[in-house]
Amino acid sequence: MSDMSEMSPQAAPVGTDVSAEAVRAALMAAIPGCEVTVLENGSVSGQHSLVLGHEHAVEAAEFLRDDAELRLDFCSNMTGVDWPDQEVTEKIKVKKMVEGPEGPAEQEVEETRKTMVPGYLEAVYHLFSMEKKHGPVILRLRTKDRADGNHVPSLTPVWRSAEFQEREAFDLYGIIFDGHPDLRRLLMWEGFEHYPMRKDYVPSEDDEPVVDDGCAPEANAAQGAAGQ
Repeated sequence: MSDMSEMSPQAAPVGTDVSAEAVRAALMAAIPGCEVTVLENGSVSGQHSLVLGHEHAVEAAEFLRDDAELRLDFCSNMTGVDWPDQEVTEKIKVKKMVEGPEGPAEQEVEETRKTMVPGYLEAVYHLFSMEKKHGPVILRLRTKDRADGNHVPSLTPVWRSAEFQEREAFDLYGIIFDGHPDLRRLLMWEGFEHYPMRKDYVPSEDDEPVVDDGCAPEANAAQGAAGQ
């Protein structure tokens, strides 16, 4: 198994810039109309990522894989993220007629406004170059919402290693990957109606509890002690 620490941006050959800003510039130059924005990461890691629009996502992925300088030929992992609906509270200044000692007068007052921001699902890909020994470059695909708009383009046709991981994200988050060659449940059974990794998932009361079948280490130890 490759040591990913050897494939950090610092280990990249001189002249190869795989920062999010540089990769975004390369994509926009190579693919007219490509929608790609940089999502900054303020943590210590500083691993900024790229949010791709759906229309050119597959074309952008092919470019990242095939470009002679980038050669991002390996998708090391892909995962899903659930972003539920969120209520945002903000303070705003508004002008209102306020009753005063000398009668009504227009004044600027502060009000609290609450806005509901629709949630969405996200598919996140970590890309490396085995040939150039650099990365990661992080891609994000976002669904329109968490309901019927839960579609993103599949990148499995570009990176085969994403096949089972996209199936897992479909199974546990409900992300539908358009163009996936074999999109079906991976961990849950066919007919299971929910998505266990969504933040609002609540197990049904009909779900059967896990029963110890005697294979747990504690059970084996107890059986061994009883036989002595």
